[in-house]
Amino acid sequence: MVTPTDAMANSPYTDALLRLLGRRKVFVSYHHHGDRGYYDSLSSVISSEYDVIQDNSVEREIDSDDSDYVIRRIREDYITGTSCTLVLCGADTCDRKFVDWEIKATLDAHHGLIGIALPTARLSADGCVVVPARLHDNIVSGFGVWTDWEQLFSGPLALKTVIEMATARRSSLIDNSRPLRRRNG
Repeated sequence: MVTPTDAMANSPYTDALLRLLGRRKVFVSYHHHGDRGYYDSLSSVISSEYDVIQDNSVEREIDSDDSDYVIRRIREDYITGTSCTLVLCGADTCDRKFVDWEIKATLDAHHGLIGIALPTARLSADGCVVVPARLHDNIVSGFGVWTDWEQLFSGPLALKTVIEMATARRSSLIDNSRPLRRRNG
């Protein structure tokens, strides 16, 4: 699991550096039916530190199954202007096609990608959190950053540090080769 290092979080320069960077705009991808409460909690905690976190259910907002059209709209209407995408990984997130499409649009734009294991996350037989396949590919490649809900709120700099880690990753590490998810699981 990739988490902020103690050395970075405790550096006397980290807080000053993060203040200089200003407010970042982030996009949050999640399963709207299953994980809305976590989105609301996250949004209320970080809204003073980060620019607008838009709550838009792509499925309701963009009434189309044309993947190229939907991905273009996600990129143009939601991803453009953000620094990174936070993917809230709950029990059914891995099965949602629009989450996959939002991750694809994020990677197409070369924005940071962060996976966050929610307390409700589904576990595999070996005890690992089950995540969307495209997110998994990018955690394995070293592009995506992985953390969990508790770690995200472990201190005042935890989220900022994770976001800065994600936005600093080299885009050459992006793995966006997986075919699009065509339906919900």
